[in-house]
Amino acid sequence: MSDKLKIKLSIADRVYPLTIQSEQEEGLRKAAKKIEAMIKQFEQSYAVRDKQDVLAMCALQFAAQTEQKSIDNSSEVQLVEEKLKALNNLLQEQLTT
Repeated sequence: MSDKLKIKLSIADRVYPLTIQSEQEEGLRKAAKKIEAMIKQFEQSYAVRDKQDVLAMCALQFAAQTEQKSIDNSSEVQLVEEKLKALNNLLQEQLTT
């Protein structure tokens, strides 16, 4: 079993203390940095009333990216399956002749 770490992440001017598995630290720190960069980008690009609006837009952006990757992966899997079926048909034809 891996060691537990206590870390603090700062997001939108708030500090969040977390107890995590040691192997999660790098991913969480990178995610926090991405969120902070996105917050800064939204604040510079739009008239923002409060941090909650910016955080909602960040959540929407990340969720949309995840959904798009899922859609893209599904399309790629379907394309690969079609190509494999075509290849399998060619092989079957060659084996039966």
